[in-house]
Amino acid sequence: MSPAASRNVLALNCGSSSLKFGLYSVTAGDASLLFEGEAEEIGSAHGQFWIRHKSDESKRKQASALPDHKAALGQALEALNQCRAPDPDAAGHRFVHGGPKLREHQIIRPETVETLQDAVAFAPLHMPAALAVLKQMESLLPELAQVVCFDTAFHRTLPDVSRQFALSAEVRHLGVERFGFHGLSLESILHQMRAIPENVVVAHLGNGCSITAIKHGRSIDTTMGLTPTGGIMMGTRCGDLDPGVLMFLMQHGFPDRDRLSSLVDHESGLLGVSETTSDVRELLEKRGKDGRADLALRMFSYQVKKAIASMAAAMGGLDKLVFAGGIGENNAELRSGVAAGLRFLGRFEAAVIPSEEDLQIARITDRLLTSSPDPA
Repeated sequence: MSPAASRNVLALNCGSSSLKFGLYSVTAGDASLLFEGEAEEIGSAHGQFWIRHKSDESKRKQASALPDHKAALGQALEALNQCRAPDPDAAGHRFVHGGPKLREHQIIRPETVETLQDAVAFAPLHMPAALAVLKQMESLLPELAQVVCFDTAFHRTLPDVSRQFALSAEVRHLGVERFGFHGLSLESILHQMRAIPENVVVAHLGNGCSITAIKHGRSIDTTMGLTPTGGIMMGTRCGDLDPGVLMFLMQHGFPDRDRLSSLVDHESGLLGVSETTSDVRELLEKRGKDGRADLALRMFSYQVKKAIASMAAAMGGLDKLVFAGGIGENNAELRSGVAAGLRFLGRFEAAVIPSEEDLQIARITDRLLTSSPDPA
């Protein structure tokens, strides 16, 4: 395919219980949306499915109790067909983690799938679903070129001082290090900048949150670590902990991995502190009436400010602070409070740039397939 030709790319973005999809037309790296949709609450009796054309203001919704992600993919492909969408020329898959052996976006080949399978232990909540969708796509459309896009790829530039944990060589040899996440979001944000300042901090604040230091366009530090649980507190994730807390809990009612995983990933963060909700909008409504909601918001704002300041210290300055993610993009009050608390850093520009993960998947997929002499 010549560089000027158009390619239709199906971007697939798996969550632990959801599947987002978008069909894009990509020409010379410029991607435009054709259709988008999502299967939500997969595996639940209360599942929902929606799809919309780029020109539609409303979504075509329907109740759809999909048993697994393979069924969700089938529903997405059928819905696109019913909408008379053009057939995809390629598919791009978001993978949260590639483990220590896969650190670059790449065209999927037989050996890639095997290595991805070996990396499941690094993200057991997300990897099985993404692998199931990838394999199902291979089964349904075996001739379709496929690309895997890693959230960890953007952080392959981390220097040793921020990448390594202060653990023994025995543990480090298992692949335990800081991988970092939200890489596709970060790539999409840099793509939208006309000029990239020397020192940029991106605060990706959604249900999952990370703060990343980007110097000369390269990631040099980030708050998330081996897994997306690390860093600042999030919607339901605890963020960084004293390791002794986990040892204590193992002796007091939390004896196994599954129980601890549920605690740190699903019962903590804003939800755990407020005891009511992980939704910042609801917490703001409760502020002044519920001390637990007030504490959750103050803790969140405090941790965001502290992390941004530490990233500025790592770079030796701050030229631009970017807010992204659902909370970062939509909560002006939180943004202004955080920025006000960082005035001691001197002058810097604060901006909101939306995360465009699926659009970035389409761009990456087209770029790799265009540059590859043999994508098969």
